[in-house]
Amino acid sequence: MLSKSQARSFFLGGTVVTFLAFIGLTVYSFKPSNDQSNHSQIDKKVVRGKELWESNNCMGCHTILGEGGYYAPELTKVIDRRGEGYVKAVLQSPVPWGPRGRKMVKYQMNNEDTEALIAYLKWIGKIDLNGFDRVVSPLAKDKK
Repeated sequence: MLSKSQARSFFLGGTVVTFLAFIGLTVYSFKPSNDQSNHSQIDKKVVRGKELWESNNCMGCHTILGEGGYYAPELTKVIDRRGEGYVKAVLQSPVPWGPRGRKMVKYQMNNEDTEALIAYLKWIGKIDLNGFDRVVSPLAKDKK
């Protein structure tokens, strides 16, 4: 058992070591060489796509980077999985999209808005996810 002074020293030493590790990791993560956000590829189309994503409340049903609703498919790598043509067809469909009993609102987007949303999804898909995108769900295993 530790005496009071040993316990105090252990606590203070542990606090200092943890604090220094936290500061070191924070400084390391802010180095430009560690940037994984792909922010240099943001252009007006990507910004417009993000605005469309938010104004149409896509996150109410879909997820991107693990954030959002879990009703509809995850869209982080949707361009890689499905392709631009598929996404364009869904967004410009004149009828509500309804695979597997779920209904997606018919947006009937024009070409400019569709291209902007696709540019946003492409940009999101190029963010470095530290291998998260290689994790295979049990449902996806059967399709390969």
